[in-house]
Amino acid sequence: MPFVLLYLVVEILALVALGSVIGVGWTLLVLLAGAVVGAWLARREGVRAAQALAEAVASRRVAHAELTDGLLVAAAGLLFIVPGLVTDLAGLLLLLPPTRALVRRRLVRAAEERAPVLRTARIREGSTVVDGEVVDGAPVVEGEIVPRS
Repeated sequence: MPFVLLYLVVEILALVALGSVIGVGWTLLVLLAGAVVGAWLARREGVRAAQALAEAVASRRVAHAELTDGLLVAAAGLLFIVPGLVTDLAGLLLLLPPTRALVRRRLVRAAEERAPVLRTARIREGSTVVDGEVVDGAPVVEGEIVPRS
């Protein structure tokens, strides 16, 4: 609850500050332009993220970066839907690839700190996924089960 109140205070202060500098009409125009440009950018980056994910799946690579980018683009789109200057700025920052890479690294680091098993089980980007079947017990040689000695 305190976070929501802080958000509202920051958004109102930003709107009042911008409105006092450029006027109410221009402030409304900035909000409208931010929503339109943000929606366009979110759609464009969302398509790029979906294409990157499809390419990773087609080439049988682990697609954790592509999935995270897709989620961050979706979060940016949600931030553009919420009216306000601060949310539009945050959404714009999430749509920029360098900023998104920084946020992605921070999210991975935070997840690894919360669940240390992720640190040991991390699959590096660019690694190959190998299909196979794990069989417990005796080794198999050319379709025959060889008894252990």
